[in-house]
Amino acid sequence: MSGGGPSAGRAKQRGHARLIREGKLARSILIAIAIAFMALFVLAPLITVFGAAFSRGFGAYLEALKNDETFSAIELTVITAAISVPLNTLFGFVAAWVVTKYDFWGKSALLTLIDLPFSVSPVISGLVFVLLFGAQGALGPFLSEHDIKIIFAVPGIVIATTFVTFPLVAREVIAVMEAQGSDEEEAALTLGAGLHQILFRITLPKVRWGLFYGVILCNARAMGEFGAVSVVSGHIRGETNTMPLQVEILYNEYAFVAAFAVASLLALLALLTLGAKKVGEYAAEFRAAHRAQRTAAPLSVPVTQGQSP
Repeated sequence: MSGGGPSAGRAKQRGHARLIREGKLARSILIAIAIAFMALFVLAPLITVFGAAFSRGFGAYLEALKNDETFSAIELTVITAAISVPLNTLFGFVAAWVVTKYDFWGKSALLTLIDLPFSVSPVISGLVFVLLFGAQGALGPFLSEHDIKIIFAVPGIVIATTFVTFPLVAREVIAVMEAQGSDEEEAALTLGAGLHQILFRITLPKVRWGLFYGVILCNARAMGEFGAVSVVSGHIRGETNTMPLQVEILYNEYAFVAAFAVASLLALLALLTLGAKKVGEYAAEFRAAHRAQRTAAPLSVPVTQGQSP
């Protein structure tokens, strides 16, 4: 004879209700902590930057951006990103293809080298390039003899930026390729498809959104890189200063409005980058939902004319 049947059921219901209340309380606390953290460390700095940039009006803001040295820094930043991002896109896709499609000796070492810029300080990376390409570096005499200037010039900035940003595309594409597998490529190869057909008709369409995210993140990092570029640039005004370096110079000279104006432009580029990433995510979700809806749509069975229902 079982005892306390109804009371045991009520106790179970009370325990379940308490768990629900505690779960809602924990969820509310975690959401509040996340919002407070974002407001303190993300929204507050952004508001401060834009507020200081427009503190003297829109005219002063435009005047700061029209400065010759500032315009040169903006131009150099765009040029650096325009060179380093395509290079890293090509390298990232090739590295992802090799890592996910083939097994070979040294594969783990290649993955470690891809992650190397994440573990090395950008300042150390810049110093390495100075020791390699500088006047007293390993290749310095050869470069001087052939009148090739890398350090304290645009090539050095491009090389340093490419180094610190090259894992971003590769890591995004590797994750997507590993998740999707290579069954379709193997099937196409069995049916006689060529490498270019597999690449452009199967692989690229499957990984295009991962590649897109990697390019966006790489571009954002390339435009905002400071440490490695600061070491190899030489801080030559109007020649080798990028936007982050120009912000530092203006701030040290107490030109606060101009400094925050350039900083606000960098912040705006970052926000646009995040916006483009979200648009890509929404587009991918919409396409996936539309594809699933078409797949799940029931086939309509035509009724023969004259046939009684």
